[in-house]
Amino acid sequence: MHSDVDWLHTPYELAGKRVWVAGAGGMVGGALIRRLRREECELITVPKRELDLRNQQYTHDWIKANKPDVVILAAARVGGIAANDKYRADFLYDNLMIEGNVIHGSYLSGVEKLLFLGSSCIYPKNSSQPIRESDLLTGALETTNESYAVAKISGMKMCEAYRHQYGCDFISAMPCNLYGVGDRYDVFNSHVIPALIMKMHEAKINGLSEVNLWGSGKPRREFLYVDDLADGLIFLIKNYSGAMHVNIGAGEDISISSVSNMIAELVGFNGRIIFDSSMPDGVYQKLMDCTLLRQAGWRHSINLADGLRLAYKDYLGRMIT
Repeated sequence: MHSDVDWLHTPYELAGKRVWVAGAGGMVGGALIRRLRREECELITVPKRELDLRNQQYTHDWIKANKPDVVILAAARVGGIAANDKYRADFLYDNLMIEGNVIHGSYLSGVEKLLFLGSSCIYPKNSSQPIRESDLLTGALETTNESYAVAKISGMKMCEAYRHQYGCDFISAMPCNLYGVGDRYDVFNSHVIPALIMKMHEAKINGLSEVNLWGSGKPRREFLYVDDLADGLIFLIKNYSGAMHVNIGAGEDISISSVSNMIAELVGFNGRIIFDSSMPDGVYQKLMDCTLLRQAGWRHSINLADGLRLAYKDYLGRMIT
């Protein structure tokens, strides 16, 4: 096991702690709130409209006034390939400001524990598979989401630096592709699974004979249901204190073509699925090596088929009729 991995002999107790989930309004934040309700802790949240985490003074003042013991930094500007590529400056600036303000503000206010949530896009485009934590910064990034990746790497390195210089118990986790309840459904900003659910459902409702999808369908992705991620993050908060980030994933991947077929069957779309190979695929494969987390005793519990059913049910329940 890597020398920087430090699993706690005595778990960190969340009972009685004030826990702030930054980004509680998002999909990951919502799952964290659901999971934390099983702990005997006091939850702290603040709506995005009431606190702009890109503003340093507002953020530092809020943290100082509300005195969280634990901070889970799930707030971020996120989007799909098209949004990442088109709004490179926004993705870089917004995410650097959010993580910089929250991490430094947490240090200033004496936060006991902070968990920073990264993304698998931090890894080199041509990483060996499965991707190990040690593969970070060993090669060039995927161009289409480079700005987002650079910002996430910076947040992770900031936690590492504050641990080294100030002794802060700040840790980082790197999840694979996520989906589930609370996902974002819009044409431009959706990730793979919500985009597929939306397209297949609309094609069925409109009686279309075919659906056109971006890319070749050959790239392989690893998907983790968001409530599994939340459980893994709480496991890390309780049991981990080390400088190195820790991968969280399902341990298996699937082609975009195959997951498209699964969603078409789930939704009830019986038409043709046509892939446009002239459009970019992004990284060919992203499968996380989650050996460290599994050796510590955690693994996901919701398989892809069950997770997709839950996600589609959520989508149907949120539709405006």
